Amino acid sequence: MTSWTEILNDSVETVDALAHHLPVHTEAIEEVIQVYPMRINAYFLDLVKRKGDSLARQVVPDSQELLDTVGFVDPLAEEQNSPVPNLIHRYPDRVLFLVSSVCGVYCRFCTRKRRLGHTDAIKNKDIEKGLLYIREHREVRDVLLSGGDPLLLSDARLEWILSRVREISHVEIIRIGTRVPSVLPQRITPDLVCLLKKFHPLYINVHFNHPDELTPESQNACALLADGGIPLGNQTVLLKGINDDPEIMSDLMKNLTKIRVRPYYLHQADLVKGTDHFRTTIASGLRIMESLRERISGSVLPAYVVDLPGGGGKVPLLPESVAAMHAQEGVFKNHGRLCTYPQPLALSTTVLS
Repeated sequence: MTSWTEILNDSVETVDALAHHLPVHTEAIEEVIQVYPMRINAYFLDLVKRKGDSLARQVVPDSQELLDTVGFVDPLAEEQNSPVPNLIHRYPDRVLFLVSSVCGVYCRFCTRKRRLGHTDAIKNKDIEKGLLYIREHREVRDVLLSGGDPLLLSDARLEWILSRVREISHVEIIRIGTRVPSVLPQRITPDLVCLLKKFHPLYINVHFNHPDELTPESQNACALLADGGIPLGNQTVLLKGINDDPEIMSDLMKNLTKIRVRPYYLHQADLVKGTDHFRTTIASGLRIMESLRERISGSVLPAYVVDLPGGGGKVPLLPESVAAMHAQEGVFKNHGRLCTYPQPLALSTTVLS
């Protein structure tokens, strides 16, 4: 069986290599990857060839990336909120710790598009600076490891980082953000799961955008993690022409729950330079959420959020359910119907002595 490292090493990163597999406009793509590099590993490339546009548009460079005049290089102001290299401290009790510079594929809509293919391996001295910062800030109880993809580190390096974080007494929770189960599921091995199990409470947020990504391999990867007692949540990015459809999104959420992955966030695409062609309107996302509420139970309904530009943080976006609010009653819209809910008597009448 081909190892995950071999699959990763066999990635397509040049126009000529891509042209051997897919019909592409080589000149246009060459221009794009000079600015925004490309990587598509062998597993995901084979999946692209079988499934088509739902996956191809996520990873194949597009000339529209160079036409974006709306987006920002660092839309979430991560660099401004980095007290030490590769660590973002935006919220009081948690930090985002970038520990890897490698990804299984370079998603064309990535929030850290500025870093993909441009960042050297993160050195031990920078990891140590991040660890020292966490130790010195006792308000930090939650550490989210991200990158790049932390699960593309070797087992030994990942264990070293997790051990160092876990030994900090005030860190209660460790989370890992990864797209590996979707784009390189062969990385999820029994040995890796045994390693991760040593660091509970540990949570993993995976990243599936379309039902076509839920292959037997990716389902097996999620099953291994879930059997290891690791809670799995999924983050999906709302992408124009890929998954901005109620049927597609409903299928994705239902199929995720079948493999013990809880839908967590549906992200409005970030204002990243080079990605404007992926962004939908917020109204489109709200319509999808309204449809999802009619199709799936609340316990597995993702939160639709926008991460505000300039480091404003995530805010939930909710379908309009309050139709009117009166002293005597509230009027609500649900499943296409208007319903009323009486206010407490104390608010609408004089209380008798």
